Amino acid sequence: MNSSSSTPVTSTAARPVNGASLDQWLVYLESIHAKSIDMGLERVQTVKDRLNIQLGGVVFTVAGTNGKGSTCAMLESITVQAGYQVGMYTSPHLLRFTERARINGQEVAEADLVRAFEVVEDARQGQGVGTVSLTYFEFSTLAIVWLFAKRQLDVVILEVGLGGRLDAVNVFDPDCAICTSVDLDHMAFLGPDRESIGREKAGIFRSGKPAIVSDPAPPQSVINHAAAIGADLWLFGRDFNYSGDKQQWAYGGRNIRRGALAYPALRGANQLLNASAALAALESVRDRLHVPAQSIRQGFLLVEWPGRFQVLPGQPTVVLDVGHNPHAAAHLRESLDNMGFFPYTHCIFGMLGDKDAESVVNALKDRIDHWHLVTLEGDRGRTAEELKVSLQNAGVDAVNFDWAANAEALGKGGIAKQAPDKTVQTYDSVAQAYTVLSKAVSANDRILVFGSFLTVAQALQAREQLRKRPA
Repeated sequence: MNSSSSTPVTSTAARPVNGASLDQWLVYLESIHAKSIDMGLERVQTVKDRLNIQLGGVVFTVAGTNGKGSTCAMLESITVQAGYQVGMYTSPHLLRFTERARINGQEVAEADLVRAFEVVEDARQGQGVGTVSLTYFEFSTLAIVWLFAKRQLDVVILEVGLGGRLDAVNVFDPDCAICTSVDLDHMAFLGPDRESIGREKAGIFRSGKPAIVSDPAPPQSVINHAAAIGADLWLFGRDFNYSGDKQQWAYGGRNIRRGALAYPALRGANQLLNASAALAALESVRDRLHVPAQSIRQGFLLVEWPGRFQVLPGQPTVVLDVGHNPHAAAHLRESLDNMGFFPYTHCIFGMLGDKDAESVVNALKDRIDHWHLVTLEGDRGRTAEELKVSLQNAGVDAVNFDWAANAEALGKGGIAKQAPDKTVQTYDSVAQAYTVLSKAVSANDRILVFGSFLTVAQALQAREQLRKRPA
């Protein structure tokens, strides 16, 4: 895909005043560029050069259709346990913008982010050399990495936002690049097939530097690009792999074997693939970053990453998953199967309009009994009625059933056996659906919340509101 050729725009919005809050700055960031996504590096590179950002520690850049956030979280957890000063930048966030910027496992303070925004805005305005227009993502990327540079961290972990080659993160040179998986998503920006998308993600590779690929069957474009630029390509199954049983697992790399490892605290069918990618990355930079075996064990035991097959405590069982493409749905299906038996599985399902809802439904339709379809607001949102059409196109044979009315009439858990085997209901919001299910679902059942970061975030907010209500 080609870099954007759009003309930069100068915002008419007023810069936040001194003492403005983080929320006020975020509103401003949304107003200073004509597009929310504008692929290309020239504008970001210009402001980066003005800021003179220099990262002195070991830099990991992580791209991939799925699994990149979990891989970042494992790298962070292990290196923090090893005693290093570690910064991690990820996106998007679930509940708070500060989730995007963490130092030593803790979210950066809002005041520190505001200061970073002020510095980037000064550089963006240019002091007489011309204002550069930046998207929300580009601006916040520069601010957070500037903050990391000022802290002189030992390790910096950067998660690519979209693609790789033209993503704002790619203005920073990694010491090790990781590509976790390549599948169909964001095709309007990255290309129509895995080969095109793979080439975009391989754009984070650097000549002479390790390039870790944990996709078991990577597109040839990934391999070809690594060869073309002389990257040190590490392929899963050739240069590193894993094995395991129900109690423990082992990693095998080019020169290092690690046995008797505890399973990562992150749940999900694909986490050993992500864990082995993290260990391969650490092996590839071991001359600069010594990581003891005990730090690896503790790192895997303590790692947390909300929204990625996250199982909440209590009953009924609630599973949160931000997966929003067919590849993620296939792994979600496998992870659900590994949970054991539940009499009924309900799902709160909301997706954005540019996602392949029908293929996602196809992957999960025989694992879900009751569909609770929600409308997501915003320009990219998809309505519950549109999702209902996707279910019909995928061959889901479900009957309309008013869970809200029945739940109020019969009480919590009272209607599970009286409802049809396969049902569908539409809701105006995630909060409405979550509130209904909190009354209607039996303690032995399972609720899956999935389809988008927005869906999971709004479910978490609804859950918190319900917990605050008086009994």
